[in-house]
Amino acid sequence: MVDRIADVWGARTPHERGTVWPKRVDEHLAEGVSEDEVDRWVPSACVLCSNGCGCDIAVKNGVMVGVRGRATDAVNHGRLGPKGLYGSWAWANSPERLTRPLVRENGRLVESDWETAMGRIVEVSRRLLAEKGPLSHGFYTSGQLFLEEYYTLAVIGKGGLGTPHMDGNTRLCTATSAAAFKESFGTDGQPGTYSDIEHCDAIFLFGHNMAETQTVLWARILDRTRAQHPPKIVCVDPRRTKVADEAVRTGGVHLAPRVGTNLALMNGLTRELFANGCIDEPWVEHNTLGIGDLRETVEPYTAQEVARICGVDAEDLRRAARIFGESSRVLSTVLQGFYQSHQATAASVAVNNMHLLRGMIGRPGAGVLQMNGQPTAQNTRECGADGDLPGFRNWDNPRHVRDLAELWNVDELTIPHWAPPTHAMQIFRYAEQGSIGWLWISATNPAVSMPESARIRKILQSRKCFTIVQDLFLTETAEFADVVLPAAGWGEKTGCFTNADRTVHLSQKAVEPPGEAKSDLDIFFMYADAMGFTDQDGAPLVKWRSPEEAFDAWRECSRGRPCDYTGLSYEKLSGPTGIPWPCNEDAPEGTERLYADAVFNTAPDQCETYGHDLLTGATTTPTQYRALVPGGRALLKGTAYLPPHEGTSDAYPLLYSTGRTVYHFHTRTKTARSARLNRAAPDAWVEISPSDATRLGIEEGDLVRVESPRGRIEVHARVGQIREGTVFAPFHYGTWDLDEATHASSSRQANELTMTVWDPVSKQPYFKTAACRVRKVRGGDTPASAPTNTASAPTRSHPPASGSGADSGSANSADTNALDHPSDPPGSV
Repeated sequence: MVDRIADVWGARTPHERGTVWPKRVDEHLAEGVSEDEVDRWVPSACVLCSNGCGCDIAVKNGVMVGVRGRATDAVNHGRLGPKGLYGSWAWANSPERLTRPLVRENGRLVESDWETAMGRIVEVSRRLLAEKGPLSHGFYTSGQLFLEEYYTLAVIGKGGLGTPHMDGNTRLCTATSAAAFKESFGTDGQPGTYSDIEHCDAIFLFGHNMAETQTVLWARILDRTRAQHPPKIVCVDPRRTKVADEAVRTGGVHLAPRVGTNLALMNGLTRELFANGCIDEPWVEHNTLGIGDLRETVEPYTAQEVARICGVDAEDLRRAARIFGESSRVLSTVLQGFYQSHQATAASVAVNNMHLLRGMIGRPGAGVLQMNGQPTAQNTRECGADGDLPGFRNWDNPRHVRDLAELWNVDELTIPHWAPPTHAMQIFRYAEQGSIGWLWISATNPAVSMPESARIRKILQSRKCFTIVQDLFLTETAEFADVVLPAAGWGEKTGCFTNADRTVHLSQKAVEPPGEAKSDLDIFFMYADAMGFTDQDGAPLVKWRSPEEAFDAWRECSRGRPCDYTGLSYEKLSGPTGIPWPCNEDAPEGTERLYADAVFNTAPDQCETYGHDLLTGATTTPTQYRALVPGGRALLKGTAYLPPHEGTSDAYPLLYSTGRTVYHFHTRTKTARSARLNRAAPDAWVEISPSDATRLGIEEGDLVRVESPRGRIEVHARVGQIREGTVFAPFHYGTWDLDEATHASSSRQANELTMTVWDPVSKQPYFKTAACRVRKVRGGDTPASAPTNTASAPTRSHPPASGSGADSGSANSADTNALDHPSDPPGSV
C-alpha cells in the first residue's frame, strides 16, 4: 500500500453525484507480518478522530499487529487515515504503559496495588462527603472512553454522589456543537449524515480543516470534487489549508477572516441571503420562529462592513452567499475554528440559521454537521458524563429529573438539578479555590490541553485537591496525581462508541491489557462497590457487571428520548456496519437524517434546554420559553458581533491561534508512539505569514520566542500560508517525551499563551483569540519540523533548505527518510 504519511488521503475513486461512494480497503500490518499469519481479525472502529471508521484489528500471538478498514461499513467504505493505520495500535505494546497503580509517598509516585490505591480514593471520598458533602467531588473525563463507561460514571456521579461537578475534555473540543444544536433545534444530535457528501451541490466548511482533522471524510469529498459535476467548496479559515486549495480549484471561495470575527462574517452571509431573496419564505413561516428578529439583527452587516471588520474581500463574501443561496443542496460542516473562537455559539448557530432560512435540512445533500473532534464525544454528551443529564434530558425540567430518579430508583433531590451543570473551566476554578477537594481525571491530559497551562499546573500541584488520574501512560497530568490508575485502552476492552454522524459501533476486545491494568468500566465498578452506593431499596445502584449489561441499562435510559437506542443490541451491532440512532420500533435500521419531517425537538416537554441569550449567556426561563409556543418549530436566533476579549496592542501586535496537525491526536500519548507518525511531525513549531516574517527579520527554521500576557514558548518558525497578523501553533506538544535536560529547558507547549476565557453559552474556552508578539532568538540550522504536505507547508518564497525532502513529498521537511521507513515492528514505539 502507498505510504500514507506522504499521501495522506490515498488513491482517488471519483464518482458522480447521487452514486454510491466506491469501496477501497486500507490496511497496515507490522513489519514481517502477512495477512495469512494473522491469527484473527477483531471488529472495532477507529478512535483517533471523530469519524468513527469501521475497522478490524489484526491479532497475532495475543498482540495487536495491525488494522484494516471494513469495506461494508457505511462510514468509511474500507478507508482509514494515517493516524488510524499507523497510530491506532502501536502504543499498546509500549514498554511505557502503566501496569500497576501508583500512589504518592513522600512527594513521589511509587508502585502499589489496587486495594491500597482504591482504599486511598475511597477514604478521602468518604471523609469529604462527611465534612463538606457532594459538592467537594468533581469528575473530569474524556471523549475517548466507551458509552458503557460514560453512563456508569454518570450514574455514580449524579445518582450516587449527587455532584453537579462533572464534565469532559469535550468542553474544550466540541461543547459548542451541542450548544448550537440545542439553541436551534431543541436538543443535541447531528441533523446530517456523511452520505450527504454524495448528494450535495456545495460544501461549506466553517473553521474546519477537514483535510487534517477527519482525513477519511475529506477523501470522501475529494472523490466528489475530482469527478464530473463536482460540488463547489467554500472554506472559512485564516490559513491556506488543503480545504482552501480545493475551494479555489472547484470555483468556490476561500474566506480568510481575521481571528475572532467569525460572527460578523456569518451575519454578513445571512444578510446576503435576505438581500438576494434566497429565503424559502413558506417553509420558514411554517417551520421556524424568529425570522423578524434575525433579519433586524443582521441588517447592519453589509458586505462592505463585513470586509472592514473581517479583512475579507466584499465580493468574495457576496460570491460565497450566492453559492449558498443558489445551490439546491448544501452541506455545511463546522469545527474548532468556530468552536474555540470568539462568540462561538452565536457563530455556530448562524450556520444552522442559514440552512433553516433555505429550508435545507433533513434531506439528502442538505444538512448540517456541527462536527466533533473526538471519537466518543457524542457519548460523553448523551450519557451525561459532561454534566448534562443522560438521554438529552433537561436539568430544568422537573419531569425529566423525576423520570431519571425513577429509572435509577433514587431520591429526586440526589440528582443535581438546582443550577446549571458545572463546566470544566469552573471545575478547575473550584479546585483552585479548594471547594472541590477530590478530582477524578480519566483519559485526558489537562496539564497540556487546558488553556493557560501554568495555571493548570499550579492547580494540579496544589495539595488543596486530592487528584486521581486514570490513564494508559504517565502523562504530564498523572505526574501531579495523588493516585494513578492503570487503564486498558482501545482493543483491550469491549464497548460501544458513537461517531459524529450518530453512527454507533461496537468494539470487541482483541487482546488483554498489560499487567494489572483494568478497563475504565471495571475501575468505576470497583469505586462504586467500595463506596457502597445503593438505590432506595438498598440494592446496588450500579446493577450491571459487564459491558453488555451496561449497554442494556443505557438502552433503557434512552427510551423515548431523541437519542433512542432501544432498537440496538450487541448482537445487532455485530453486523457489517455501524447503525445511526435513533434506532427503535419506528426506525429498526436506524435513522440516517434527523428532521426529515421538519418537526424539531423544541416542544417544552421534549427539549434539552430552554435556551440562552447568545450575547450574554443569560438563560431563558421555562415560563418565557413556553410563551414562545415553539410547537416543534426550529428557532432562528442571532446577535450582534462584539470585538474579542483581547485585542492587539503595541506590546502584543499579533493574534495567536492553536490547532492540530494531521499526524497527531491530542497530546500525542498514542500517536507519538508510532514511529511513522512521530517522524512526520516530531516537534513543535509556529507559523507566521511571509509579510510578518519579513517585518520581524525571521527566516524559515529560525528559533523564535512567542509571548502573550500569560506565558511564552520558544520554537522554530515555519513561514507559512497564513493571513498576515496571525500566528498559529499546534497544541499537541507537551513534555512527556523529552529527556530530563531537555524537559528543564524546553518551552514548546502552545497553551502557555492561551486565555482562561470561555463562550457565554457553551462555556467552551477560547484557544484562538489571544494577543501575542514574536521575536527571533537565533537563526536556525534546519527548517522547522512542520509537515510540508499539509496546511503547514512553507510558502514558495520561504522553502525548506535544499535537500530537506520537500521536493520528494516528505511530510517532514527535516526528515528525508520519513517516506522510506519500513513498517513498525511488533512492540515498536
